[in-house]
Amino acid sequence: MKSYQVDENGFYGEFGGAYVPEILYKCVHDLQEAYLPIIESEEFKKEYHALLRDYVGRPSPLYYARRMSEKYGCRLYLKREDLNHTGAHKINNTIGQILLARKMGKTRIIAETGAGQHGVATATACALMNMKCEVFMGATDVERQHTNVERMRMLGAEVHPVRTGNMTLSDACSAAIRDWCCHPKDTYYLVGSTMGPHPYPDLVAKMQSVISEEIKGQLEEKEGRDYPDYLIACIGGGSNAAGTIYHYMDDERVKIVLAEAGGQGYMTDRTAATIHRGTTGILHGAKMLVMQDEDGQIQEAFTISAGLDYPGVGPMHCNMAKQGRTEVLSINDDEAIRGGYELTRMEGIIPAIESAHAIAALEKLSFKPDDVVVLTVSGRGDKDIETYLRSKV
Repeated sequence: MKSYQVDENGFYGEFGGAYVPEILYKCVHDLQEAYLPIIESEEFKKEYHALLRDYVGRPSPLYYARRMSEKYGCRLYLKREDLNHTGAHKINNTIGQILLARKMGKTRIIAETGAGQHGVATATACALMNMKCEVFMGATDVERQHTNVERMRMLGAEVHPVRTGNMTLSDACSAAIRDWCCHPKDTYYLVGSTMGPHPYPDLVAKMQSVISEEIKGQLEEKEGRDYPDYLIACIGGGSNAAGTIYHYMDDERVKIVLAEAGGQGYMTDRTAATIHRGTTGILHGAKMLVMQDEDGQIQEAFTISAGLDYPGVGPMHCNMAKQGRTEVLSINDDEAIRGGYELTRMEGIIPAIESAHAIAALEKLSFKPDDVVVLTVSGRGDKDIETYLRSKV
């Protein structure tokens, strides 16, 4: 049977690997050697799952969306990652990686963030475990996600606004990597998505795989079988998508639909639809699909969603899309806003604008009445209220 999992060299098909400057080689190699023995140990698993249960509030509910099921002619379930502590799926990963960093003897945590949810989740886990925390965030995102910036500072994190490039997520990643180069000994770089040099794409996917693990058990209870006909998730770097599909990647019975940020349209220059528009290149330590010009210069990604504002996409997703395992839809800004309002008014759930891209994918698909569809609501919309109101439908 064909497998879409990572190979022993850190590649998913032609994508992945570890392309890092020499100064970081030891850091990355040490992490490659350490991560599996630690996260597969009984001691780690016991501590991690106890925190997921008692601190994060897992399992997150699998909610049957009755009104939207009727509208779209299927059995639609929402995986409610928005109900986790801190309001998104990001906390699953940060708790796990900080436990890993502590066991590796690191004392300082750095992270990048776009929408601020990964930054908040990192600052939260650092406060919990008494670790020094510094977060790099594009100055554009600092402005549009002001509430999350203040939450990080309340939690004791130092927030560094990044003023290079278009001052968004990609620039924050670059700044975090530059910092890591300067402090390789004591610093752990806590990557927030399935990107970066191996082992990060696999590590983050494993930390988020609790989502699909729970979906299996919850569907068994609700539908009498442990797999859906469709899985739907939004995708930027790809962490919530990876968690949603992890246990179903090789299960061909399950159709996987991912919604990427089309911005003003994937045929325009103002888009973040990397799988539609990207070509193979190296970005932030991995070979992936990248939005770049003919000279290999990274092009800016544009989307209303700060969390999907990345000109690359994780190697796992690049490979699965190239192999035809996933169907990737480009969702424009106005479609995402409409999707967010639809979920709000039909089910009383205000989703993050990232998640609203997945909601908007529903109208581009056609279902049979008995199709079981699971859609991950990756985060809650509190942080995006002003954007919703400015873009009212």
